[in-house]
Amino acid sequence: MKFLDVNQQFQSSKVPTINGTFWFIKLLTTAMGEATSDYFVHHFAPAVAVVGAGIVFVLVLLWQLRAARFSTLKYWLAVVMVSVFGTMCADALHVGFGVPYVVSVLLFAVTLTAVFLTWHHVEGTLSIHSILSTRRELFYWAAITATFALGTATGDFTATTLQLGYFSSGILFVGLFILPGIGYRFLKLNAIGTFWASYVLTRPLGASFADWMGVSRARGGLNWGTGNVSLLFSAAIVIVVGALMVRESRGKHVARH
Repeated sequence: MKFLDVNQQFQSSKVPTINGTFWFIKLLTTAMGEATSDYFVHHFAPAVAVVGAGIVFVLVLLWQLRAARFSTLKYWLAVVMVSVFGTMCADALHVGFGVPYVVSVLLFAVTLTAVFLTWHHVEGTLSIHSILSTRRELFYWAAITATFALGTATGDFTATTLQLGYFSSGILFVGLFILPGIGYRFLKLNAIGTFWASYVLTRPLGASFADWMGVSRARGGLNWGTGNVSLLFSAAIVIVVGALMVRESRGKHVARH
């Protein structure tokens, strides 16, 4: 198939510029994915929910892979579906198969490490600025999926197994999330390593606060309901991504004239 031609070279990187807007949308997707996954799994047959999310995930990812260049809509829609499906996969191990969270964390950590090692061995770099071929993009999305599953399991581990609760877990991950950025800015730590460390931590950060908003007061939450929380963060994503698309469209119009 044409979209799986590993020799295909794209005109530009298939991922967005890393800035404050990127991290803001990324955090929104982590919260949205957590709430959406919980809603569907608890309101529909879990197997049906997981399979349905998996099918949509594959279709959206293929749409993203077929794009010749970066597309704001396609990219962030793919991230949203990775968030939903990755959360379901992590939760399925614990809820469906009874795997302890600590084991899930170790399993997904090993999986992510294997993806990174294979990616670096094949391509010689883990830089997201070099996503210029379909093969590199496949490695990229494999890593993204693993980070979502790892982050989900880690957040559940701190909130339940360590009994920190969802809000306290969220505060913990806020602190951990900013550490790689500080290390890069002031200690000149490796840019690629600090990026991926922060990327992994966005997942438990956003998911912890989404759980805190959605769960009952008896579980330490605000009792807004997972459906309402999902709609809240979905709306925020639509607004921010829509604003980006409008700005990009205006920029292209100005450039043509």
